[in-house]
Amino acid sequence: MMITKLPIEQKEVADEVLTVQLPAYRIEAAIIESDAIPALRDTVDSLMGCGEIFYGLRDEEALIGAISFKIEEDTLDIHRLVIHPDHFRKGIGRKLVKYVLEHHPEIRKFIVATGSKNTPALQLYASEGFVAVRAFEVMPGLSITELEKN
Repeated sequence: MMITKLPIEQKEVADEVLTVQLPAYRIEAAIIESDAIPALRDTVDSLMGCGEIFYGLRDEEALIGAISFKIEEDTLDIHRLVIHPDHFRKGIGRKLVKYVLEHHPEIRKFIVATGSKNTPALQLYASEGFVAVRAFEVMPGLSITELEKN
């Protein structure tokens, strides 16, 4: 299994990412008790035009996980970390996060946001040195936690 850059502006690649992203975010929606996750409404076209940099991990058959981010000045903002539910609890999310952290030594600050009830994601980021900096309610019953690593 190797991590490679994904040319998200290609229709087939965006479609492949959606086959991982949608089931992954349906699980997160259940965990955080809200389907107000914008990525649940992504389409091939919205992914192709999102302007994020994507990396993915494939097994012998298909894409099983992906991470995306944007870089502004010296800050890398992780936008998505999605693992196909068939591959949860195998360390794939950790591999993708570590890859991004290690391959961008010029970055001074890494940031990410996730549902405050998404304990698996919060634990993963904490184990990689991220610290919660604030939590806020985006709508009644839905709280987001922002984390950063310097």
